[in-house]
Amino acid sequence: MTWQLVFTDQYTKRAARFLKRNPAVRVQYAKALELLRVNPFHPSLRLHRLEGRLSHLYSVSINLQYRITIEMIITDREIIPVNVGDHDTVY
Repeated sequence: MTWQLVFTDQYTKRAARFLKRNPAVRVQYAKALELLRVNPFHPSLRLHRLEGRLSHLYSVSINLQYRITIEMIITDREIIPVNVGDHDTVY
């Protein structure tokens, strides 16, 4: 069973800016989103809960440099991307 990705307007704008600044990562970004939809627990995504002020969010990896922070609503099998960028941007 797949998960539903729910994109907010705010995230869509952030993702567009991220991809404009980092066009070389576009394919990896799309692959990470697809894998997130199919299986957010896949080892290559390195899903983990964040700590501190971001403890309500999780992080998944696009590659070794870039991350997507997400909110996971497990009961409805929904994933809401919150932010995308390098480590300093999303944390």
